[in-house]
Parts: sequence; structure tokens; C-alpha cells
Amino acid sequence: MTLKSPPPVFAGPRAVRTLSLRTGHLPRQHAGAREGRGGSVFGLGIVLFLCLTLAACGFRPLYGDARLSPQLSSIYVEPITERAGYEMRNSLIDLLGSDGRAGGKAYHLTVTLTDTNQGVALQNDATITRYNDTLTATYVLTDAKGTELTRNTLSGLSSYNVATAPYATLAAQQDSDKRAAQDLAQRISLDLGVYFRRAKR
Repeated sequence: MTLKSPPPVFAGPRAVRTLSLRTGHLPRQHAGAREGRGGSVFGLGIVLFLCLTLAACGFRPLYGDARLSPQLSSIYVEPITERAGYEMRNSLIDLLGSDGRAGGKAYHLTVTLTDTNQGVALQNDATITRYNDTLTATYVLTDAKGTELTRNTLSGLSSYNVATAPYATLAAQQDSDKRAAQDLAQRISLDLGVYFRRAKR
């Protein structure tokens, strides 16, 4: 029986990788993986260098700044109407580290909410199947004498679907309002932290 010579090997990408595996040489992609270990160590060094540089420049994360805790916990959050307002007030009290009582507070925070629903999905018979819920909060921070210190208006958007059962739709709407209120409460607390940090400079 006559043995046939193997077909010629073309110098394409696949042929190069196949020859490398057969001859025991490490392909370039594996060699690069080994070299990547040194690159990862180098990258870690860069990250550490940047962290030290930011610390030297006075950069500090807003959360965990012990200097702001006395100011934030000294804010009394006035009662806010509606269910979303109840959720927002509770979230603000927790985020600010306050106790929810007006006695002895150096600052007062008043929040006004506006809730708008808009149908965004319609069936052929014009039945609305999905709503966008826009919650807008305008807050005003005053000192104990009633002098306005800062104010801002923030908006949050959430959505919910219309279910077959009316109770399920109501529950979905309330959950949407709750999520929007909690999100706005976090943004308001961040705003207040930024205000007090700037006031200390």
C-alpha cells in the first residue's frame, strides 16, 4: 500500500496555532496570558498609586465621613403627605441618621412631592397596559431660625404594568411609588451631604 504525503499546511492563523500545538511550542495567546500576570500586578500598582494620590489631594467619599454625621443627624424631616411621602421620610431619617423627632434639631427639611402618571403602552382598543410614574421632590433646608440654606428639585421615574386584577395594579403602582421615593431620598441625602461639606470649606 502506497502512503500518501500529508497535504500542504497553509500559513493561515489556524495553521500556525495547529503547528504550535503539535511541535510543543506555546502559542502566542498563551504566552500573552503568562505575560498578563505581570501586567495585572502593574495595573494593581497603578490603582494603589491613584488611591494614594486622591487621598493626598483631600478626596474623601461622601458616605462614611464622620465630620458630616453631626450635621446630617441634626436635620428634622418634616412629615410628607401621601404614601410615597411616608416612604421618603422614613428613608431620609435612616439615611441622615436622625431620630425623627423635632426637639433639639438645628435644621429642618421640608419636602413637597408631585406624582404624575402617564400611559406609555396601548392595546388596539386604546387600553393602557403600562404607566410611567414620575415623582418630583422639591426640598428646602432651613436652620433653626427659619433661614433658608439650600433647596433643589429632583425627579425620579419608575414604571409598572396594568394587571387584570385591579388590586394587583394598585399594588404595582404603590411599589413603583415606593421605589421612586427611596431613590429620591438617597439623592436628597447626597445633596445635603455635599452642601454641608462645601459649607465647611
